[in-house]
Amino acid sequence: MSSLLETKISARQQALREQGLLRQRKVMSIEHSLDTNASTSSPRFVFEGRTYSNFSSNDYLGLSRVPELADALHLGAQTYGVGSGASPLVTGYSEAHFALERQLCSLTGHEAALLFCSGFGANTALMKTLFDQQDTVIADKLVHASIIDGLQDSGAQLKRFLHNSLESAERLLVRHQASALITESVFSMDGDCAPITDLSALCRQHHTWLIVDDAHGFAMLNAADANGNAHAKAAKLIDVQVVTFGKALGCQGAAILGSQALIDFLVSNAREYIYSTSLSPANAVLALAAVQYSMAHPELQQKLRANIALFKRLCLDANVPLLNSDTAIQPLIIGDAQQTLQVADELKIAGIWVGAIRPPTVPVGSARLRITLTAAHSAEDIAACAAQLAQVLKRVNIPRVSECRAEDEYR
Repeated sequence: MSSLLETKISARQQALREQGLLRQRKVMSIEHSLDTNASTSSPRFVFEGRTYSNFSSNDYLGLSRVPELADALHLGAQTYGVGSGASPLVTGYSEAHFALERQLCSLTGHEAALLFCSGFGANTALMKTLFDQQDTVIADKLVHASIIDGLQDSGAQLKRFLHNSLESAERLLVRHQASALITESVFSMDGDCAPITDLSALCRQHHTWLIVDDAHGFAMLNAADANGNAHAKAAKLIDVQVVTFGKALGCQGAAILGSQALIDFLVSNAREYIYSTSLSPANAVLALAAVQYSMAHPELQQKLRANIALFKRLCLDANVPLLNSDTAIQPLIIGDAQQTLQVADELKIAGIWVGAIRPPTVPVGSARLRITLTAAHSAEDIAACAAQLAQVLKRVNIPRVSECRAEDEYR
């Protein structure tokens, strides 16, 4: 006889399968080792014996395959060992962690930093620790799940403003005595940028902290506003900045950046920090090297921008209706989850792997292909992706949701 839990698990999995929402892992293998100049070729991987062009990676600058950074990780492991061995408040906080925190502060202008093993952990720790039932927090409607989860755990009252709407945000700030306003620099599913400069001015006017999840903008936009204008020091605009190392930096980990008082408070109170083994020193060495490498090679950002412009132009010429994004994240709304999977599977037949994003990651009715570009993509592979995308959409004959209608439906 099945237990209650077994029955619940089976029923839930079957329901997800029928809705086209069942998630399953796939074992990928690399096409080349780093000693074959693979870092200079378009990103590819092998799945079940077939090679695919990878248009679903967050490795925006291609740093995960740079031999110099592999050497940095090796040197870090040789120097410190492969693990930290303890939580940060026991013996797990080394000079490697301190050096990375100092570099991040120098780059952004914040006073202090705190390292975490993941961006999800950093966001949830920040929300759960900083806020409680006495706080009202205002957030963009499309902020990341880790922010929502952390706020729910905190007990704070959450008010959400229409996506990237200054008017909606201002109405809530006038109506509520908010402790903080939260947004993202680059939104992970739409690829558009928040109006950071204007939101910062609003928050200053209402004596409210501005917290920015900078996961998909860090090392590329440097707290850019909606027009892509970079600011030398993010701390001039942002009170608390969360950055991750697993996107543009191509490695692992995250950091919360803010005032010394905030970081000291988190060190004393954030349970995720106090009771977790710290990020390995080797990974801290690697992240520091990745930051320095990205700063020393601005041509990577330039190549990424050129690849984005090329892809958008080719899709426009082919009547492929992308959302209005100027970042590496290029979404195409399909709407229905099953149809989105169908299009993604058709692209796989052509050797192109793109992300099929479905609820609950995105709202119901806004399932989409999430096509991500990197500095490592070749012009030939970008052209092939755009051409196959146009052919598949025409062949499958799916009634696509227009950009305007799609945005109105879920914002």
